[in-house]
Amino acid sequence: MTWLSDFLRRPSISGWDVLDIAIVAVLVYELLILIRGTRAVQMALGASFLIGLYFLSQWLELEALNWLIRNLATYVVFAVIVLFQSDIRRALLHFGRGPFFRYFERAASSSETLEELVITATTLSVRRIGALIVIERGIGLRNYIEGGIPLEATLTYDLLASIFQPGTPLHDGAVIVQNDRVAAAACFLPLSVNPRVSRDVGTRHRAALGVTEESDAIAIVVSEETGIISLAVADTLERGLTGDGLRTRLRELLGGRRMRGLLPSERSSVA
Repeated sequence: MTWLSDFLRRPSISGWDVLDIAIVAVLVYELLILIRGTRAVQMALGASFLIGLYFLSQWLELEALNWLIRNLATYVVFAVIVLFQSDIRRALLHFGRGPFFRYFERAASSSETLEELVITATTLSVRRIGALIVIERGIGLRNYIEGGIPLEATLTYDLLASIFQPGTPLHDGAVIVQNDRVAAAACFLPLSVNPRVSRDVGTRHRAALGVTEESDAIAIVVSEETGIISLAVADTLERGLTGDGLRTRLRELLGGRRMRGLLPSERSSVA
């Protein structure tokens, strides 16, 4: 009965052991949440099968099978990195959005900037003029900015309305807002390939979702066909927003300091 008593004897558990187990449990849970509903689930099942087969080959002393799995392991790791680079990037972005990293986020956008964005979206919506405005947050969008036309101009309704006016050279593409300024226009963004996206959304909406899948940016979309205002946040699309609804969501997502000058209602009436 010695082996039974040794098996049932519980080792001493310290506070560091509890912390260690808790961290591993959180990481495993977040990983499972990330891969749920994606092709990585099948990959995880395949990896689990290979791991189980490896230990089985050791237990049954199947030398040839054990040698094959050990030599293929290195190449499998590189294959996973190449095939699932987008999923790995999305996972790292997800962890980078955690509460701890919020201390390193940039300062909140000013209320003047938010109001200019709301006025632009609502006015273009009434006129049925399509628009795509991407607002940079913690993760930089320099690679997309360099692919467009650099402006580095103060963000105003007049400037944005001129950019998206049909027939102008900068009408196609997206405007990227960086640090309360229009960094570039006519920027090309990656299109979302998410199969869950409704088929009735156009290229602008897919581009908005694509850039939010690759970063923590948010995107304002105005439909050219219907005039509906949408907001892309964290690879989800919020459609049918009103001016007040858009203002509320922007303040929640971007913060906002007290406006200097006119009140929102006064600025809307002026516009």
